[in-house]
Amino acid sequence: MENFVFHNATKIIFGKGTEEKVGEETVRYSKKVLLHYGQGSIKRIGLYDRVVKSLKEAGVAFIELGGVQPNPRLELVERGIKICRKENIGFILAVGGGSVIDSAKAIAVGVPYDGHVWDFFEKKAEPQAALPVGVVLTIPAAGSESSASAVITNEVGPYKRGMYSLLLRPKFAIMNPEITFSLSPYQTACGIADMMAHVMERYFTPTKNVELTDRLCEATLRTIIHNAPIVLTEPKNYDARAEIMWASTIAHNDLLSTGRVGDWATHAIEHELSALYDIPHGAGLAILFPCWMRYVYKRDVKRFAQFAHRVWGVEVELRNLEETALKGIKRLKTFFRSIGLPTSLKEADIPDDRLEEMAEKATWAGPIGNFVKLKKEDVLQIYKMACG
Repeated sequence: MENFVFHNATKIIFGKGTEEKVGEETVRYSKKVLLHYGQGSIKRIGLYDRVVKSLKEAGVAFIELGGVQPNPRLELVERGIKICRKENIGFILAVGGGSVIDSAKAIAVGVPYDGHVWDFFEKKAEPQAALPVGVVLTIPAAGSESSASAVITNEVGPYKRGMYSLLLRPKFAIMNPEITFSLSPYQTACGIADMMAHVMERYFTPTKNVELTDRLCEATLRTIIHNAPIVLTEPKNYDARAEIMWASTIAHNDLLSTGRVGDWATHAIEHELSALYDIPHGAGLAILFPCWMRYVYKRDVKRFAQFAHRVWGVEVELRNLEETALKGIKRLKTFFRSIGLPTSLKEADIPDDRLEEMAEKATWAGPIGNFVKLKKEDVLQIYKMACG
């Protein structure tokens, strides 16, 4: 186990009707906020009205900035930074899923910075200050509601890049599973793949002697796998939605990272896919993760066999751990297909004519991943495996 420091200061407010507390939580930080959201779904389900009512009752004034798209864009971040500076905004309230939250985080670090906010995503600078951010979560997926990371797409390129800073952790996250009842099956499935990928990026580690966090990762994955078909067939099943929502947070709040080194190559590979083709992040991960696994599993066959047995219930072939490992990878791919996600670029109607470009961009800063270091040629092979 590696040395570690674990600190997560995000206040989680979980359960039915909790969005009504947003005003009293927000006013602790500022009486003038930027209300940041997506493309209108919060208005259709009545959440916008409940949030606005709570803010007004708490005496919080707000300026709205909607329009966040999946794979959030730098252009809207820049607009948000200008609004916050002009209006002397003291707090950003993100009402939405991971894209809205990541956009809010980027605005938050951009406001006090003299340079261009994209500097942080190109690793040219480290943020020294940020506006506080709060969250009303609508889509369990990215785990951004209590993570220290954000991912933004620069339309010029396009490039999709991430940044990590403890300044990015939201001050609070309000999580009502009832809000997720209206999510479409595809949105739900993409979120499930996203949160599973966050666990698996941590699970496949070169670090030895990490039994506790192995077991925590396995329990989180098994909980997601068990509840996924329930929420897809019974979208208003509160208990199953609650399990999925809490799992999405646990998957990416860094608890599962303690004492171990994560991989994160598959995320880097997927970022280029969704930057070019705007595929939902979770769908891209469903395509690419089994391919990454098949490319690297021989580095530690025992760990992949453990994954197959403990997560998927595959019987261990002691004389042939490789067979056990491959069965686990196949079970993962079959699961993604069973919840309605594509498992190849062909199924997602994505052409194969820009694979080399994506491989080049994915390795722009050098080899990626920690379980196995992947160069451009390795990434290109994984894209080719994903073609179907």
